[in-house]
Amino acid sequence: MNSTLSIRRATSNDAELIAELGRSTFYNTFNGTCTKADMQYVLNLFFNHHQVMSELNDKDDFFYIAFQHKKAIGYCRLKADKHLPFDDVKKYKSVELKRFYFSQEAHGSGAAKILMDYILDIAKKMEFEKIYLGVWEYNIRAQEFYKKMGFKNTHIANDFPLGATPQTDYWFWKTV
Repeated sequence: MNSTLSIRRATSNDAELIAELGRSTFYNTFNGTCTKADMQYVLNLFFNHHQVMSELNDKDDFFYIAFQHKKAIGYCRLKADKHLPFDDVKKYKSVELKRFYFSQEAHGSGAAKILMDYILDIAKKMEFEKIYLGVWEYNIRAQEFYKKMGFKNTHIANDFPLGATPQTDYWFWKTV
């Protein structure tokens, strides 16, 4: 385990940090896959102080931030949602991994595995049976990581447009 990595649950004091980290990681992942206007629309919609504060204040939302040498390098968002997206997951007490974002400098460092192990342990302690997530059909790096972590691709497509640009995610899931 990387001894310089620390993880903690986010608080409302972290809203700006999460918005900034979310904007940069989302942009780095999806830049060039949609129009500039659509990218700006999505960044403004999801990665602003007000939106992140509302998510942090939601009792069913759980954010965790990973720090390397005291610098935030990634975060994740778990959401216990009552509106489950596909039939198989509806049979279980399930939680969605809505975001799992890391800065480019953290790629390949092992930090993502440490955070994933951490949140899988949290999900288990919260007595969730399944964890699921949507991953962009062309983000092969992320898909391979999730498979390595034991997630299975359901091959169920989920429309996830970036503004007016159509995009497709696939639902992945695993037993906790």
